[in-house]
Amino acid sequence: MTQDTAFDSPRESASPAAPWPRNAWYVACTPDEIDGKPLGRKICGEQMVLFRGQDGRPAAMDDFCPHRGAPLSLGFMREGNLVCGYHGLAMGCSGRAVDMPGQRVKGFPPVRTYAAVERYGFIWVWPGDQEAADPAVMHHLPWAESAEWAYGGGLYHIACDYRLMVDNLMDLTHETYVHASSIGQKEIDEAPVKTRADADEVVTSRFMEGVQAPPFWRMALRGAGLPEDAEVDRWQICRFSLPSHVMIEVGVALAGQGGYDADDAAKASSIVVDFITPETETSHHYFWGMARKFAVGDAALTDTIREGQGKIFSEDLEMLERQQANLLRHPDRKLLKLNIDAGGARSRMMIDRAIAAETVPVTAPA
Repeated sequence: MTQDTAFDSPRESASPAAPWPRNAWYVACTPDEIDGKPLGRKICGEQMVLFRGQDGRPAAMDDFCPHRGAPLSLGFMREGNLVCGYHGLAMGCSGRAVDMPGQRVKGFPPVRTYAAVERYGFIWVWPGDQEAADPAVMHHLPWAESAEWAYGGGLYHIACDYRLMVDNLMDLTHETYVHASSIGQKEIDEAPVKTRADADEVVTSRFMEGVQAPPFWRMALRGAGLPEDAEVDRWQICRFSLPSHVMIEVGVALAGQGGYDADDAAKASSIVVDFITPETETSHHYFWGMARKFAVGDAALTDTIREGQGKIFSEDLEMLERQQANLLRHPDRKLLKLNIDAGGARSRMMIDRAIAAETVPVTAPA
């Protein structure tokens, strides 16, 4: 009988790719979330526990106690070690067991750890190949290191594919409809959109000249000491970068003063900060905020903007979650593509290329 040679040697197949790049830095939490306590959070499908070691540095590991499999995030901190809340096994930042009452545990195999870095006011983790985790490749955020900027923000958990949020942020046409009472206005629909892409980012931009500021920007003009009822030139410049970050330069300037390039004294300019961290294929953690370059010492204005921005993004939340539910109900339906979708489409292409670059054949048993 002739032997099938397919059984004589290992078979190669492509490993199933998750819908997100793994070799990248993602925002995992804010520093206050691990202030003296562990935090459990799923990031890119990995259930992690985050905490601070004795030296104050952030650490991340598999949220799995090697003793009985309990979630370590239900434990507590003691002398820089994470103590399991089930039977008291203490884990060090290296992922190894270090102590347990009445037991010898230092020979336990370690649990998986993840590179974690504190930078720009956030805790970041690298869920992929740990040998490739290099803080030097982290996206630079100049506004987070400058006293000329103020920042305030928050966090939403959203039950939708993180790429739907990328689509949302790279096409601000929806502001006219979803955010009609705050930042929307008809001129957004009327102004042409330009999209460009290079190796590092996708950019969509829209400029509106000689318009009335909508309610949110009227408030910002007041905060900047400018007349809220003046005609303004408005801009929106959305910048996507891997793995899933969108920074949106937005603002208004007194009409005829140069718009985006106007002197700081004649405008209210900001960066809408969007860190979109995948949780599962149909959920993500959305770290949102606004960095502004006017009235930076006004803490009350920071609170007012945070409250207003939070309400705006809650409107996106409802829309996106219901969109996800519809897509799950009708997975075979084809969606229309319009010219306003170019920014989101190119961002998805960049994500797909990054995923493909990480996907390598795996050897299956004979």
